[in-house]
Amino acid sequence: MQVTELLEERPELLEKVEVLWVDSGYDGDKFALSVWLIIQAHVEVIRRTEQEFQVLPKRWVVERTFGWFNQYHRLSKDYERLPEMSEAAIYAVMTRIMLRRLVV
Repeated sequence: MQVTELLEERPELLEKVEVLWVDSGYDGDKFALSVWLIIQAHVEVIRRTEQEFQVLPKRWVVERTFGWFNQYHRLSKDYERLPEMSEAAIYAVMTRIMLRRLVV
C-alpha cells in the first residue's frame, strides 16, 4: 500500500495536518500534488547535505520514537498478523510512555 492510498483511506483524521515531513525518497511534484489534493498539506522534504552522519531536523523525532518502540518486545519485530493489532500495540506503548512521564 502506498502513502497516498493510506492518506485517502481516512483523510478526516489528518485534517489538522499542515506540513508533512518526508524523506528524500518522496521527493517530487507528483507526490506533493497528490498530498495537497487529499489533505491540503504542504510537503517538506528533509534532505541530507553531506555523506557523513548528521542529525537531520525533524527526522530525529521519528527515529527517537522508533527507539522507544524497540524497548518493548512486542514492537521490536512485526509479530502481528493484522495491522489493527499493531496499531493497538503502538497506542498501548505510547500511552504507557506518556503516563510514565506524567507520574515522574
